[in-house]
Amino acid sequence: MRSWNLHEIETPGGSRSPVVLESDEAARTVLIGLDPGQELGDHEVKERAFLLVVGGSVRVEAGGKELRAEQGTLISFEPEERRTVSSPDGARILLFLAPWPGAGHYRGDEPSAPG
Repeated sequence: MRSWNLHEIETPGGSRSPVVLESDEAARTVLIGLDPGQELGDHEVKERAFLLVVGGSVRVEAGGKELRAEQGTLISFEPEERRTVSSPDGARILLFLAPWPGAGHYRGDEPSAPG
C-alpha cells in the first residue's frame, strides 16, 4: 500500500511542475498545482482522463460546454476529447490517465501497415 497527502506535496512553478505520483501500464496519476491565472491550454490526451479538484476551483471547457468545478468535483474525459482547464484563483488538481500510455500516445507505437 502507498499513500499521499495531496495537500502537502509541493508543486513549485504551478502547471510547469506536475508531480507524477504513480505510473504503470494500468494508469498514471499526476498532481498539478495551478497558480492563480494559470491554465492547461487547449489539449487532449490519448487516454481516458479523470480530473479531481483537490483544492481551489477550476474552469473547464470541453465539447462546447463550460463548467466551474469546486473542490471535490470529479470530471471524466473521453480519449482525445479536447479541453482547457484554468484557475483564476489557483487550484490543485489530480489527473488519472488510463490505461497508461494509451494507444498512440507515443509516436511510432502504432502497428505498421502491411507492406
